Amino acid sequence: MQGPDGKGGVRLDKWLWAARFFRTRSLASEEIVKGRISVNGAPAKPSREVRVGDSLTLVHRVSPRTVVVAGVSHVRGPASIAQALYAETAESVAAREAALIARRLTPEPAAAIEHGRPTKRDRRELALWNRWSASADPD
Repeated sequence: MQGPDGKGGVRLDKWLWAARFFRTRSLASEEIVKGRISVNGAPAKPSREVRVGDSLTLVHRVSPRTVVVAGVSHVRGPASIAQALYAETAESVAAREAALIARRLTPEPAAAIEHGRPTKRDRRELALWNRWSASADPD
């Protein structure tokens, strides 16, 4: 698809699929509709045309990712070709690495739970203990 200025463009959902950010175009469209992807700092629609030089921000998984479109493709090809369609900014790479390190150093919240939910056997023992632990005083 050639525009009037001679530069080609492709739909955003199709480009995200071709660049292998999402497994299907429908998943890419859902993420765009949810507002997790913006083009040049503005919210986008799945039908928006992406051109070389556009900046995309993807809020995907752990931390936001900012990429610059280096090429457009209408078809999904091998991973090596898909990686050539974009270039991730240095700030984005640094932020992702910092988030990864912080995630590794943060303790697991579930590790703070010592025993967890009582089992059926534990509940029976508690019931037996509560039944026989009454005080001798009726008062």
